[in-house]
Amino acid sequence: MTRSLITLLLLFMPALVFAEPGIPAITVATGEDGGQSYTVTLQILALMTVLTLLPAALMMMTSFTRIVIVLAILRQAMGIQQTPSNQVLIGLALFLTFFIMHPVFNTAYLDGVKPYMDGEIGVTTAIEQSAQPFRVFMLSQTRESDLEFFANIAAHPELDTAQDVPFRLLLPAFVTSELKTAFQIGFIIFIPFLIIDLVVASVLMAMGMMMLPPIIISLPFKLMLFVLIDGWILIMGTLASSFYV
Repeated sequence: MTRSLITLLLLFMPALVFAEPGIPAITVATGEDGGQSYTVTLQILALMTVLTLLPAALMMMTSFTRIVIVLAILRQAMGIQQTPSNQVLIGLALFLTFFIMHPVFNTAYLDGVKPYMDGEIGVTTAIEQSAQPFRVFMLSQTRESDLEFFANIAAHPELDTAQDVPFRLLLPAFVTSELKTAFQIGFIIFIPFLIIDLVVASVLMAMGMMMLPPIIISLPFKLMLFVLIDGWILIMGTLASSFYV
């Protein structure tokens, strides 16, 4: 998890930092190879600034969005509004996100963060190499139609290869695709529970028990069905495998 946080921090670290002249504590040194190195003061300042972007990066650049939406729809379909609680759902989504994104985080750490911490590459190169695994992951989960839609809105020239896709187009296209996929999975999950509700409501109406809320009768059946089919394993396995199909 530490590697993941360091990777996200470095990914969003500004590539250019301008120093105020006359302040010795803030300096930018240019090396023989043309690369730039910054003082610890600038690095800490950039790090503290980037911390505010971590929640948005975690939600918008990883599998978190799809997972948490599917889990919320599952809870709604079962008819249990407060169980599991929001904290439990977010915790499940976070740890499943780290499980799914581990190859991406690990590659970004080895290619960008570690060489930068060892002093082998500069900040700009480290950002580019750390961003590459995220680009590959996001492109693999983004629909071409969504990418073309945002490219048309931005009047962007025609894209020849995946490497030509800028992050400003990839990010909204990826989030839109994730929302579509999450609702598709949620729809499939909702159907069996909806059928149980319809059957219970029809039986109660046929028996003349129209004043009895159907949810009181259908909830135990939905819970029993979910437990018998080992629902949590199916949900978690389906979500994890949906990113590697």
